[in-house]
Amino acid sequence: MSPDGPPLPDRRGEYAARGDYHRKIRSDWEYGPTYLAKMARVRAYLDRLPPATRVLDVGCGEGILVEEYATRLAIEGVDLHYTSDRVRGGAATALPFGDQSFDRVLCLDVLEHLALEDQPAAMAELHRVLVPGGEALVSVPNLAHLQSRVRFLLTGTLMRTANERKHPGDRPIGEYLRLARAAGFVVRRRTGIFPTVPGLTHAIRRRPIAMASVHRWLTRILPVPGWCFLNLIQLEKPGENTARKAGRW
Repeated sequence: MSPDGPPLPDRRGEYAARGDYHRKIRSDWEYGPTYLAKMARVRAYLDRLPPATRVLDVGCGEGILVEEYATRLAIEGVDLHYTSDRVRGGAATALPFGDQSFDRVLCLDVLEHLALEDQPAAMAELHRVLVPGGEALVSVPNLAHLQSRVRFLLTGTLMRTANERKHPGDRPIGEYLRLARAAGFVVRRRTGIFPTVPGLTHAIRRRPIAMASVHRWLTRILPVPGWCFLNLIQLEKPGENTARKAGRW
């Protein structure tokens, strides 16, 4: 306990080594432009939710969105490697919440960090804690993005989205969609961020901040989800309102 405030954050894993690295984006972080584009779309999604909507951010890390929307939404965060006064400890494969506790669930860049065999359990947990008709907004990197497909044609191997230790659950986007459907979700909408055009991709990753405008331009003109490094997927748990028009982010 801090002598004059709430308990200090407990950081483990990557957060123990890097600190609260999502709060201030380093200019040399190659994933920076993609992360910022993703967060802009997630915020647009959250901004459209009615006040007091019950939201769970699974694998929320430092809880940036939890803090930002705490006064407008009934939002909670859970993470295996970070706990604070706003972030509860817990695993995506065994969420510490009851059935049908939330109207919306976020799971942003989490599933790829799990072993392949643990991903179905995590997807089932997202489904379990949602009310019927509730939605999950999931982001995952796509193992079969455009540059990876080109490499496969030339060498017979795909290009991992990160090393195997960091992303043991790397999959092509089609496999994530099958996992979601197997868990009982309906895929309502998906969009791509950062089509990995060979040559341009390498330049952007070497100078991510300086080339951020090129990153935005590529995403705007070539948002083919299967070609993109990151996919943002809107899933719905079937219920009475399943036929309603899906929202946009």
